Amino acid sequence: MLLFAMGFLLVILQPSMGQFPRICANTQSLLSKECCPPWDGDGSPCGELSSRGSCQNILLSQAPLGPQFPFSGVDDREDWPSVFYNRTCRCEGNFMGFNCGECKFGFSGLNCTERQLRTRRNIFQLTTSEKNKFLAYLNLAKNIPSQEYVIATGTYTQMNNGSNPMFRDINVYDLFVWMHYYASRDTLLGGSNVWRDIDFAHEAPGFLPWHRAFLLMWERQIQKITGDENFTIPYWDWRDAEDCGVCNDEYMGGRHPTNPNLLSLASIFSSWQVICTRSEEYNSQQALCNATSEGPIRRNPGNNDKSRTPRLPSSADVEFCLSLTQYESGSMDKMANYSFRNTLEGFADPQTAISNPSQSGLHNALHIYMNGSMSQVQGSANDPIFVIHHAFVDSIFERWLRRHRPMLEVYPAANAPIGHNRENYMVPFIPLYRNGEFFKSSRELGYDYEYLQEPALQSFQDFLTPYLQQARQIWAWLVGAAVVGGIVTAVLTGLIKACRKKKRGTSSEIQPLLIESEDYNNITYQSNF
Repeated sequence: MLLFAMGFLLVILQPSMGQFPRICANTQSLLSKECCPPWDGDGSPCGELSSRGSCQNILLSQAPLGPQFPFSGVDDREDWPSVFYNRTCRCEGNFMGFNCGECKFGFSGLNCTERQLRTRRNIFQLTTSEKNKFLAYLNLAKNIPSQEYVIATGTYTQMNNGSNPMFRDINVYDLFVWMHYYASRDTLLGGSNVWRDIDFAHEAPGFLPWHRAFLLMWERQIQKITGDENFTIPYWDWRDAEDCGVCNDEYMGGRHPTNPNLLSLASIFSSWQVICTRSEEYNSQQALCNATSEGPIRRNPGNNDKSRTPRLPSSADVEFCLSLTQYESGSMDKMANYSFRNTLEGFADPQTAISNPSQSGLHNALHIYMNGSMSQVQGSANDPIFVIHHAFVDSIFERWLRRHRPMLEVYPAANAPIGHNRENYMVPFIPLYRNGEFFKSSRELGYDYEYLQEPALQSFQDFLTPYLQQARQIWAWLVGAAVVGGIVTAVLTGLIKACRKKKRGTSSEIQPLLIESEDYNNITYQSNF
């Protein structure tokens, strides 16, 4: 009870992040299309008087999109968030938030100048008290209303273009379930028509950056409602697992003794109600999920369709995936071959990297294996296993980033499916984040993974790996350059000696070289390597 009261007060007193800021979910903000709330510290919009930020027009990417979505102007998520707002807070320096009242990920302190690095740990290596605290935090989030954010229960058209706002309250945990649903829902085309081949968080380049941002926001919310600034999400390392090691009452809930599709009554999660799981019902009604309770969490791990997911992922699957050098390729969707993203997401074979959507590998394999709430994309975040599963997926993404050290330009700037270009804003986050902002090392975002904190030697080897791979690709050129360089050096040396001999034999006056010998030795040949 004390923890609940403390968390409730913290939510009231501190800003959060997520979907529609409550302070902007009104007729005036929607009709003016402006969401620039004041910062409590000085009372000015976006904390402008304290040089935290200012209210600015949104700068939308003009890069062309892929062909997967052949419509325009039919979905509120297009050019997010311009249908609802075209002016928001643009924060300066290390400030962040819908009113610039927070610090960017990886920074803390009164002026957001202090760097911080927290460590996410293996859930099986937590002490009993740490593990119980994590479970209690999850349950707390499920029972505390979000004070700063609300969810939309209707489209912008159904809101009469802003003159009839349709929003409702939601608890902190379900806020994130709803955001995951909203990013992946179908497009409502009117009547009974929908377009299913659209997803702003999956099946395209933004899959990994989107979920990275999602977890960071979720992590910060838990830190706020509990007052535990050092909280980090634990991860579940499922490599080579023979069964669901967290599916017991000690961790994420065991199996119900008489109904294998439900959770054990001994688990706190057995009383949880799911939301946003009835996509066909919403589509037929041309409605959005309004966060109404839709029954208990369903989970029956291992009793899934074995023809689609015969086993859980292996260490070999992960290592092969990490060896792929291309982040994205081809159509940049679930049909992409030799794509690290598509292979990790699970639409490409983890042994060949060839697209095969009829099978589920790596990330997708875990969702299908759970055989319940986790197995339907739009409502998968209802199961708390979602969080620890995606934390481990993110750690694999981090390993790839550290091994290959890609430039930001590796992330596609154009022609990706809608919402997935580098400069597109992620749906449905406010404050605004671009996909490319999370295509960087987790250390730059203020967190690391316990199992990636390797000895110095291994880190040095990881540092050298991408350069050695490049050297192997151009070894023939290197050998040729060395041979040519040797010939040129020999010719130059012969010419210099010949000139010196000629001068000694024809003139008593010694002329200095244009370049003295000691200067000559200081000349360097700079390659573009």
